[in-house]
This record gives sequence, structure tokens and C-alpha cells, in this order.
Amino acid sequence: MDDPAHRRGGELARRAVGLSEEAKAHEKTNAATVSLPAHERLFERGPGPVASSVVDSADDLQLAFDTSDLAADLALAYFESGVSATLKADGTPVTEADRAVERLFRETLSAARPEDELLGEELGQLGESDRVWIIDPVDGTSFFSRRDPNWRVHIALEVAGSTEIAVVTAPALRRCWWATRGGGSFESSWPRKEAESKRLEVSTTSMLADARLDALDDESKARLPPSVARAPASPLPLVELVRGEIDAFLVECYHIWDHAPWILLVEEAGGRFTDRTGGHAGDQGGGLYSNANLHSQLLAALHYPARP
Repeated sequence: MDDPAHRRGGELARRAVGLSEEAKAHEKTNAATVSLPAHERLFERGPGPVASSVVDSADDLQLAFDTSDLAADLALAYFESGVSATLKADGTPVTEADRAVERLFRETLSAARPEDELLGEELGQLGESDRVWIIDPVDGTSFFSRRDPNWRVHIALEVAGSTEIAVVTAPALRRCWWATRGGGSFESSWPRKEAESKRLEVSTTSMLADARLDALDDESKARLPPSVARAPASPLPLVELVRGEIDAFLVECYHIWDHAPWILLVEEAGGRFTDRTGGHAGDQGGGLYSNANLHSQLLAALHYPARP
């Protein structure tokens, strides 16, 4: 079938495995070139709240949108063609798509923001700056490699230790979630369309007896208050949380690129996050996400902080 989006994804996949230096330079130039005023570019692909004054206003948010869209197209092309996974040294799966998508992130962001630091799951740290782009090229590689659509592409911008922008795209589900510090959390179809954008809000449940909780694994589920209802298992529990469909999610593992965008999305939807040390950082091995009304009660039930 002659589908333009599929053709674009195929072209990106071919670039990732060997594009001429001239074409790469042209691609980087295009990624960094701006042809519309910032307020118009912000809505060129769809709506988004204005970013915090700490960041470069709408430009950083638009860059996150544009780069995430390129990465999502490339990842989707690999997903549709099928890839196999191998295990990394830490026992987690990885595919050629993970590395190719992260390279695309690096090339595009480095061209547009050469002074910024990049931190990704597969290729590590590049540069050093108070402004850090945090990248998970394919979150949910196990889903990805078995042709399950519930995988995501993550990008977040941290400025002076505070996450200011988050964009999560699920290309195979045709959904996108984003947030800016002080600007709210939103969901739309992907590619984004202004008419389909919806502001996200967590639930208002205030009593544990009425709550619906979820946790990543059996060990974590066993730590939840025993009398509280368990939500049905879901591949996207944090999406359900920011939609107000569940009240809390406990996940005590993973890395900053897994958590950074979701901490901002949950907080800007009116919820809270506490890591295992009692703080709210994404690099402490996860923690508790919940609505604001239940958070203190759940922290007490879980005996947080779980470790100093």
C-alpha cells in the first residue's frame, strides 16, 4: 500500500543504517531551521501549553514535538517490518531500532541545541550542561519486539535539575501525551490534532477504601494496603493514572529515562510522585505515583522512604 507515512518511516529507517554525510547535514539543517514565528510553530503540528520561562519558551517544546515525531516515525517503521531483541549486559532487551532511534534523537537535538547535554538509555551521556535532554528511544522493548503496540518513545528536558518538558508518543497506538512545568498535561491523537487535544487530570478519590491501585510486579502489589481494590492489569498504568482511571501506581525500579517524562505528566495532571528516598527524582529507582488526595496515606502505608 502506498502510504505516505509508511514511505517516510522507510526513508528514515534507511537513513539510520547508512545515509551519506551530505544528506545527514541537510537533515540536520532542516531540523534546526525555523520558518514560522514561535507561536505559530507551536500549533503547526498540534496544540501545546507554553513552556516554563526557565526553558526557551515555545521553541524547546516545539523541538521536543518535532524530534519525537521523527523518532516515532522511525521506530514505527522498524516495528512494522519486525525486529528481534537481544539481551544487554544488565539482562534487559534491546533491538537495532532502539539504537537507530536514539542516534536520530542525538543527531537532531545536537544540531538544534549544540550546547545541551543528551542522556539516553542506549548511547549514554553526550556533553555536559544544566540543560539535559533525557531520551528513551523505545520504552517497552519487550512489547516492541513481539509486535505488541504498547511501547512508547520518551523525551524530557531537564533544566537545572527540574524536568520542564515531557513528550511521550505511542506511534503504534496513535496517541501522544505531553506536559510543561506549570502548563498542564495533555493527550491527543498522534500525529497531534488541535481539535482532539484533551487536558489530563488525575482522580479526586480521597479515601483508601474507594481507591483503585496498581503496581508493577507481584512483590510491589504485596506491599499495597491489602484491603484496597486492585486495578486490572494494564500495559499503560501511568496513562490510566493521568486520565483519572486509577488512583495510584507503585513501580520501584527502572531508570531516569523511564520516569522523567511521567513524573512531570503526573504532577501537571494534579498528581504526585515520591521516590524511594522520599524525594521526587527520576534517578532513584522509581517510587509511588498517585493522585494528590491519597498520596500521604499511601506513603504511610508503604513506610516511605523505603531507603535513605
